[in-house]
Parts: sequence; structure tokens; C-alpha cells
Amino acid sequence: MRTPGGGPAGLQYLVRVSEPSPTRPERRGRLLRFSAALLVLCGVVAYLVVQYVTGGGGARGCTVVPASGGGASYEFTPEQAVNAATIAAVGTGRGMPERAVTIALATALQESGLRNIGHGDRDSLGLFQQRPSQGWGTERQIMDPAYAAGIFYAHLAKVPDYPDLPLTVAAQRVQRSGYPEAYAKHEPDAALLAAALTGRAAATLTCDGRPQRTASATGPDAVRQALVRDFGRDALQETGAEVGGTPVPSPSPSPSVTATAHGRTVTVPVPRGARRDAAGRGERERGWQLAQWAVANSSALHIERVSYAGRVWTAGSDSDAWRPAGAHGAGGAEKSVGAVRIVAGQ
Repeated sequence: MRTPGGGPAGLQYLVRVSEPSPTRPERRGRLLRFSAALLVLCGVVAYLVVQYVTGGGGARGCTVVPASGGGASYEFTPEQAVNAATIAAVGTGRGMPERAVTIALATALQESGLRNIGHGDRDSLGLFQQRPSQGWGTERQIMDPAYAAGIFYAHLAKVPDYPDLPLTVAAQRVQRSGYPEAYAKHEPDAALLAAALTGRAAATLTCDGRPQRTASATGPDAVRQALVRDFGRDALQETGAEVGGTPVPSPSPSPSVTATAHGRTVTVPVPRGARRDAAGRGERERGWQLAQWAVANSSALHIERVSYAGRVWTAGSDSDAWRPAGAHGAGGAEKSVGAVRIVAGQ
């Protein structure tokens, strides 16, 4: 028997059944895999958009540059800027030198990426990945950046001659890390941050000031509370408590405690000719530390403008740079060295 095409029917049947043809389950599987990949891609895009808008995650909203104007800069997020500013403020408030602040910042960069994370190896938590089970404090205490920085400095201060040690060695004697050599790679960035956030390098830290939608509180009262949080006393220090057998020393008096507000402007006095503190910092360094602390907190606290020593920073300006203020120009900033003025948004 032959088919209309002239070939044997059985042979043509065999040829037809031997041709590859995707089954329904295979087609359905490919469709599901494609749909899953598309959903993942959409999720990634949505996450990046949200992070950009809110100033979190991968949004590089802040930059610190060398005082000399040359060399590499360091870009970081508003979240990292807030935590770095807290670490520096707590250190200088305790009379620790700039080298100690550099060591602390490099340690936090390695341990948490300067993020206050609630997880880690075993029970490690926070900026420095400190462990409650090892006597660093309770989980709640460790998740408080000011407390975590304070207890880090308290342990660092007990390391003999730590300012003269290699950064890796000094950090390791506090942290007891399984990867001590890892701290060294963060030293250049930590040194740039420390120079700006201790006030030695003036007008070197800028942020775009994009407000964070997740900010819990804004306005002058929130700025004053944050100043006291970082530069003032916390409950642990007031009670003289010890954690893990190590007392956290009380900070020296800070001008931030006397900050006053008029309208939306918070004025932080920096007395002329202020005597140098235990770390050798005088009026200029103290003022620039407070000014650049405010810029670092601009996204979190919705700070719109900061002025000090005839320079002004304005959120959302074209260059985000510190500019000469003029006598009464640049948004009303005064040409005064005696106070840092912070204009808070609503």
C-alpha cells in the first residue's frame, strides 16, 4: 500500500513520529522559567529605583575628598554617612585622637560596611559586629550606634600604644577577628572620613541632601536630639555602668548640648578661642566637625542648609559643594566663625 505521496505508509508514519516536537510540559517549563526570570529582573529594577529615591542602599549620595584637592575621593551612602558621623562624634567626645577614629571607621567598614545590621556570624550584631555572648552588651545596646562606638573606643583605649600600631594590629586586639588582615584595605577611606568628621579637613564632606522618606523625625527638635545623641551623654554613661568589665568613659562637655533653635535654625555655639581638648582639637576643628556632622545627617534629618566660618552647604545645589557665604548671601548664612547654623526642613 502506498500513500498519496508515493511512499510506503509505514515508513512515512515512522518518519513523522521520529521528528522532534516539544511536549506541553517542556513548553510550560520554559514559559515558567522565562516568567520567573522576568519577575526577578523587575524586582531588581524596582529595588534600585526605590533605593535611589529614598537615598538608601546603593544610592551614593555623599562624597569625601582629600583636603589637598588631589588624590582619591570616597563615595558612600547617606546611611553610611550617619553612622560614620556618629562614630567620629563619640570618639572625639571621649578625647580620642583622630587615629582612633580612623581605626574605628576602618573596623566598621570591614565588619558591617558602616551599616547597623541586625545579623552576622553567630550572634554578632551592629556596626562592629559585637557579640552579646562575649560581654559587649545586650542586643538592644549593641544596635545603638553611639553605644557600640563607645564600647569599641573603651576597649581600644586599653590597647598599649595603639596610635603607633599598624591599623590591622590595633583593630585586631579589640575585635579578635578571624580575618585580621582585612582591616588594612579600608585604611585610606577611613582616614579620609576621619579627617573630615573630626573637623581637621574643612569643607571636604558633601552630600546631595536628598531627604529620606523613612526618616522617623525631622525639624529642629530632631536635629538637637541627634546632636545630643552623638556628642552628649547617653543613659549608660550617666549611670557609670560597665559592660563586659569595661567602663565606657563619659564624654567631655560638648557645645552641642547648648544648641538653641529659632524657627527652623539650630545654632550650635563654638566659642572663639576655645581651648584645645584632650585630643588637641581647637575651635576650628570643633566647628567643622559639627558642620560636617550636620551634612552627613542631612538626608536622615531633612537638613536644608549648614553654614560655618563663611562657608555654606545647601541641599540639592548643583555641585553639593561648600561655597563662600558672603556677608549675608548664599541663603542668609552669616560670615561667623563663632557658631554652626543648621537649617532644618519639615
